[in-house]
Amino acid sequence: MKDTLLSHINYPEDLRKLSTNQLPDLAKELRNFVINIVASKEGHLGASLGVIELTIALHYIFDTPNDLLVWDVGHQAYPHKILTGRKSLFHTNRQLNGISGFPKRSESEYDTFGVGHSSTSISATLGMAIASKLKGNSVKQHIAVIGDASIASGMAFEGLNHAGVTDANMLIILNDNSIGIDPSVGALKEYLTKARVGYKPKTDNIIEALNFKYFGPIDGHDLPTLLKTLEKLKTIKGPKLLHIITTKGKGLKQAEENQVTYHAPGKFDAHTGELIPKKDIQQPPKFQDVFGYTILELARKNEKIIGITPAMPTGSSLKYMMQEMPDRAFDVGIAEQHAITLAAGMATQGLIPFCTIYSTFLQRAYDQLIHDVALQNLPVIFCIDRAGLVGADGATHHGVFDIAYLNCIPNMIIAAPANEIELRNLIYTSTLGLKNPIAIRYPRGRGKIIDWKVPMTEISIGKGKCLRNEISKIAIISTGTIANNIIDALKHIDKTISHYHFCFIKPLDSELLKEILQKHTTVITAEDGVIKGGFGSTIIDFANHHNFQNRVITLGVPDHFIHQGTTEELQEICGISVEKIRETIINLN
Repeated sequence: MKDTLLSHINYPEDLRKLSTNQLPDLAKELRNFVINIVASKEGHLGASLGVIELTIALHYIFDTPNDLLVWDVGHQAYPHKILTGRKSLFHTNRQLNGISGFPKRSESEYDTFGVGHSSTSISATLGMAIASKLKGNSVKQHIAVIGDASIASGMAFEGLNHAGVTDANMLIILNDNSIGIDPSVGALKEYLTKARVGYKPKTDNIIEALNFKYFGPIDGHDLPTLLKTLEKLKTIKGPKLLHIITTKGKGLKQAEENQVTYHAPGKFDAHTGELIPKKDIQQPPKFQDVFGYTILELARKNEKIIGITPAMPTGSSLKYMMQEMPDRAFDVGIAEQHAITLAAGMATQGLIPFCTIYSTFLQRAYDQLIHDVALQNLPVIFCIDRAGLVGADGATHHGVFDIAYLNCIPNMIIAAPANEIELRNLIYTSTLGLKNPIAIRYPRGRGKIIDWKVPMTEISIGKGKCLRNEISKIAIISTGTIANNIIDALKHIDKTISHYHFCFIKPLDSELLKEILQKHTTVITAEDGVIKGGFGSTIIDFANHHNFQNRVITLGVPDHFIHQGTTEELQEICGISVEKIRETIINLN
């Protein structure tokens, strides 16, 4: 690294040696550093570029890590990581054995709280502030940085509601850029839209109504004003909120103009900002697009079909239906609990609600799954995107728990298609008058079938099928797209092995399963999810219940959190890659 201001800064204590006049130059260097690394290594760009000045000001004014700083979600924490001892490691961001793409307590004492899902920062910071008071420390500062999309979440409101009746020494910084991953939605967004630098709406100030001292709005890119304001706020006790207005993608023209694309743009030219075009070859579709185009196709013919997503219209591809049918497709914001109970309410009135939600975010609404949907046996259709290992986002985003946490819920149908056509047929089947809720899980990324837009056919609920029938002592039973890894692995094995695909994890095809257990002495199960409580556990339970003595080997995600890496690398670690499956079969006695 050439001799720059940034080259001499490894920790905030180095930053504080600079004069305030040097900080704007440092901001330029830090912004360029982020752009240059993310251009080639990929990651979350826009959010981090939007908080360059704020990050510098926070670490300059506050005595971190003694003062506690919590970043909500963590998409915007790259500048924080660079200034807190990880500059030389930043090129390993989101890579196997590298640093995490999100703040992580085990990685640095400056990462005071592990994040990845939104809206946790206020509750965590309040907990820290109360702890400091109980310990008799009235000097320590506690700061939460939260975006305008995240603060609209129910959990954030719960934290605000509690904090407002305490005297906790905490500062919430509302980073208002009118966008999360997609543009922010909802009534609070409408209120914030009225605010601008130097002008605070005089009526309906919800923050002041919750007993917070409200400061701002100020320009979040104006370093002198940020420094002056933060210095002042250090001396004010009790709960307070500073509203700053920023531009997501600040400093890179394309990222400012196309904020959705440049949230996590992939590889791009660091000098021009232009995305590096992918090879112009015909590719299979992304599973999210199979969902998005299929629900739109069906909704054109069936006016009862409704689409719902909690803040992921682009990521889930519900955006296609939202564009054509805005009165029947809803982005409800970061509100997973509300999304599910909203769908349940619609189902009571004869509508056909599709709730499309990432597996890792469905965890946030578990009570609603049980109490509001399954207990009442309402036919809500859950299209669970990003199921299984998702790669570089790491432990906070892997969708590996859904089979296990859904499997124990009565009335729930659980399906995992092997490919795009089966997903399409499942979505169609779900509209034909199911009497139960159904969860359809599918992975991140692309499938394998180019010509997937074929006429849809009904699937028999609870039926499996044989993909490879051999006279053999060994059978493999898979669920979901991991079937493709098994098909590839079996191409390079001399042993005779049968392979069965169970699209339905619940209800199981009990007749086929009995036949498999009678014909084969060794059964291998494979799933892109946790082993404990997962599909393999269900097969073992079934065998025990029916007094079978087969040897059952379960392949899947082991009982510890899996961190970041490519999906292929992580499948290798978990023993469900093509090569690891092949090795398991070859090594069988």
